[in-house]
Amino acid sequence: QLQLIESGGGLVQAGGSLRLSCAASGRTFSMYTMGWFRQAPGKEREFVAGIRRIIGDTAYADTVQGRFTISRDDAKNTVYLQMNSLKPEDTAVYYCAADLGGLRLGLRVSEYDSWGQGTQVTVSS
Repeated sequence: QLQLIESGGGLVQAGGSLRLSCAASGRTFSMYTMGWFRQAPGKEREFVAGIRRIIGDTAYADTVQGRFTISRDDAKNTVYLQMNSLKPEDTAVYYCAADLGGLRLGLRVSEYDSWGQGTQVTVSS
């Protein structure tokens, strides 16, 4: 399993931008599909974006499509989430996750093996 550490969260006004980073330990980072999830108070953790290993294709939740961009730098063992045009409803703890399960690009929490501790994103109106 990888160890994952998120950074880049904070407080931003609506319409602003943030870039989250997730640094991973281990030499096999490139073999993991990576995902970003978020959890708002009183709600279940939900898929935000994912990027498949090797192929590099991506998937997004409908709520962030066109505003968020996931990317990865395998040389730096890091995955990023660029968040633009932020809305108050984007306020949540954001988690990075890793999946070693073949070539799937999972959308469910249960499909990911390793998780970071999370970073808080707060968008004020």
